[in-house]
Amino acid sequence: MEVLLRIRKKGVLILPKSLREAAGIEEGEVLAEARDGVIVLRPFKLKEVEVDRRIVDELLREEGGLERRKMNGILREVRG
Repeated sequence: MEVLLRIRKKGVLILPKSLREAAGIEEGEVLAEARDGVIVLRPFKLKEVEVDRRIVDELLREEGGLERRKMNGILREVRG
């Protein structure tokens, strides 16, 4: 499907409903990429993934420990 579109002064481009439907683009965000002088628009869809809760908890504990050590170092410098 080809459609002639007009780009407004500030770069605003309106995609007609028929074009959005043909490309599977819904209201929200799209991914845009410039390739060899061509702009490619693709629907942006979040992917759900399963995560092991134990790994997340472990990473959060490690990050918390790093932040505590960082804060303690800053406090030692301030108290100097």
